[in-house]
Amino acid sequence: MNLTLHVWRQVGPKAPGKMVVYQANDISPDMSFLEMLDVVNERLTERGEVPIAFDHDCREGICGMCSLMINGVAHGPMKGTATCQLHMRSSKDGDTIYIEPWRARAFPVIKDLTVDRSALDRIIQAGGFITAPTGGAQDANTILVPKESVESAMDAAACIGCGACVAACPNASASLFTAAKITHLGLLPQGQPERYRRALEMVDQMDLENFGSCTLHGECQEACPKEISMDTITRMNRDFIRGRLIGTRA
Repeated sequence: MNLTLHVWRQVGPKAPGKMVVYQANDISPDMSFLEMLDVVNERLTERGEVPIAFDHDCREGICGMCSLMINGVAHGPMKGTATCQLHMRSSKDGDTIYIEPWRARAFPVIKDLTVDRSALDRIIQAGGFITAPTGGAQDANTILVPKESVESAMDAAACIGCGACVAACPNASASLFTAAKITHLGLLPQGQPERYRRALEMVDQMDLENFGSCTLHGECQEACPKEISMDTITRMNRDFIRGRLIGTRA
């Protein structure tokens, strides 16, 4: 396959950026999108040019590092797929592909396609934990949890913190990410002591990080590589409102 790539290049956070055109020739359709970028970078290095900076780690759809807008879509055209799981057979020979970083005030560009997503870490630090005593692992049947709650909690826990929901949202809201973390812990018995305080502190931190407000546009759910439901946002809002009413900050 021969492709034309329009790639966002930016040498630093305060430097102006621009789209630069590259030719990616002889690309195997069996390559992942990141492997294709590896090939492009190898050729740039051979020519003495600076390779394209982009985030990656596990390349198995687990770590959430592969944060790329591909033709204006977070993680590319395949639903329920991270960039590292996207294969070049999803494109056609001769296609033109536009590759950009996440676009959000809370995600400043570090270099090229790499952005600073530490704002998501700070939301977790604000309340994404439990205070239940730790120690030896208990038998799975010691604490009985309804099957529906377990399944919903596991669905929310699938969030990999990639930030695609923020990049896709027209308001750059982190509500789906925050709601997934709140829902995951809030549905389990171990997460009940901090349930309402968690919602208050994580939502407050989300606002401090300059994320936009949620207007239930729905793009977050569509862009999420783990297909996390917007129902988690409803649960987050309910816990947040109840926390405000009862005034829990203990």
